Amino acid sequence: MATLAIETNELTRKYGEKTAVNHLTLTIPQGEIFGFLGHNGAGKTTTISLLTTLLLPTSGNARIFGNDVVQKNREVRQRIGYVPENVRLYNELTVAENLRYLGELSGVAAIDKRIEEVLHLLEHPEWRDLRLGTFSKGMRQRIGIAQALLHQPAILFLDEPASGLDPEGQRAIGDLIVRLNHEFGITIFMNTHQLSEAAKLCTSIGIMNHGRLVVADTLANVMQRFPDTPSLEEIYLQVERWEAQNGRFPVASGVTQS
Repeated sequence: MATLAIETNELTRKYGEKTAVNHLTLTIPQGEIFGFLGHNGAGKTTTISLLTTLLLPTSGNARIFGNDVVQKNREVRQRIGYVPENVRLYNELTVAENLRYLGELSGVAAIDKRIEEVLHLLEHPEWRDLRLGTFSKGMRQRIGIAQALLHQPAILFLDEPASGLDPEGQRAIGDLIVRLNHEFGITIFMNTHQLSEAAKLCTSIGIMNHGRLVVADTLANVMQRFPDTPSLEEIYLQVERWEAQNGRFPVASGVTQS
């Protein structure tokens, strides 16, 4: 049986009367590239915030490699890396200075050696002494991923990693995600509304609609469930149309299978 990287049970987060995440039950085995799909406001970013210990759940629970995100949040933080949609870095500092500062805050040992390692992993050691203020958004996004990798996490959470990037930047981020997963075994949890990106990169997907998980399975199984629907884009639109007209979509499983 595959080791579970992420497990949630009835995970719920409310903001006053608004329910952002509604009884989310989901399992993701170790080694997946999981694409979390949904419209803006569907609950994707709130879910990542709950799983990365940045928000407390209103009810329900979540575990990262068996560690409860509330009761064992320190252990969870040691196992995860997180890259927000807009990476906050310091333009006046060099790449190495940014990474050293962030790594020291996280207690990374032998930080200078680790900086060299992650820059080689990015295949851009020449960026070391360049100032962030000269970087494009795509380059900054890769440095954001680099800082999240400094402490060698087992899971990497990415919130819209290719948002606002040109095709070259999107390809570079996608190639890096696949490499981190295939060569280093890092489980990837990726929020995205770019369905073509998910179809190319992900081994499993979940679809959120107004805070509820309506489909979750391997990408191959999802495609098999919709044999007459040619693309992930059309599947997503079909699910949304069904829910708008008929209520809860009937094929939701809430569990990915490896």
